[in-house]
Amino acid sequence: MTVVGPFGLSVRDQALEADVQAGLAAVEAGLLEATKSEVPFITEAAQHLVRAGGKRFRPLLVMLAAQFGDPYAPGIVPSAVVVELTHLATLYHDDVMDEADVRRGVESANARWGNSVAVLTGDFLFARASHILADLGPEAVRIQAEAFERLVTGQILETAGPRDGRDPVAHYLDVIAGKTGSLIAVSGRFGALMSGADESVVDILTQYGERLGTAFQLADDVLDIASDSHESGKTPGTDLREGIPTLPVLRLREMAERDGREEDQELVRLLEGDLTDDARHAEVLSRLRVHPALEQARRDTVQYAQDARAMLAPLPDCFAKAALEELCDAVVHRAG
Repeated sequence: MTVVGPFGLSVRDQALEADVQAGLAAVEAGLLEATKSEVPFITEAAQHLVRAGGKRFRPLLVMLAAQFGDPYAPGIVPSAVVVELTHLATLYHDDVMDEADVRRGVESANARWGNSVAVLTGDFLFARASHILADLGPEAVRIQAEAFERLVTGQILETAGPRDGRDPVAHYLDVIAGKTGSLIAVSGRFGALMSGADESVVDILTQYGERLGTAFQLADDVLDIASDSHESGKTPGTDLREGIPTLPVLRLREMAERDGREEDQELVRLLEGDLTDDARHAEVLSRLRVHPALEQARRDTVQYAQDARAMLAPLPDCFAKAALEELCDAVVHRAG
């Protein structure tokens, strides 16, 4: 059993391990090639987050999904590069919107070069992803365009907030299905599609990716509160400071309204105050870390991971399926 990819995923078969490792190495080379420019400064900015590392969760999913067809088909590695480039581009934009100082344990692009350079670098990465997509055919372009539309829609919905009368938790789950689930769903879809897998398998791995992506983001929500910066590569409580109502906060508000406990209502009032104040921010973070709302968010994460695992049931038993099942466990472990 060998550990590969993000979260220490264990692969129980040497052939599968070799395929995944070779695929991820080819993706890494493809990312560096795709982020080169004739302008050295653009290369430096575009490769800033590539060289900072990352879990390469989406390319890994492409590689595992490709095992249900021909894992050596020519479109697999380029499609994995596309989804990772798209993801990286959104990180540049997210850091501007969140005014983040740290990303993947290094200084964020906006902190280093300013918002304009960070936004334009994200746009450059989108352009390079589109260039690669064009060689994968019109269906791949359509799939990516639909996912990108969902991703942007999710971001807009987050910014706009729930409409009057809409359950905030249901609204938020729609937001992250778009912002995160859509691109991870495409990772499963591209891997299966490019490998020539049966249509039913493509559909299963798309739906699996959607649910796993939601669990992945919910785990991030928990980590934003529960972890330190060494674990997450981000400053703890970033979402709190920016006033982004992630699932633990929404569960807290839900409990405060339902149960009427004074200490919950007091914590909600603190959350609605100025969390750019370091002392207030630290107090809110420490109280949320021991609140039942955080545990509820963990249970929500587990449920979505279990739903993702259940989607795999119709697939034939094989080492790739076992690895996909383990990914569900790994996502839950992050929020543990």
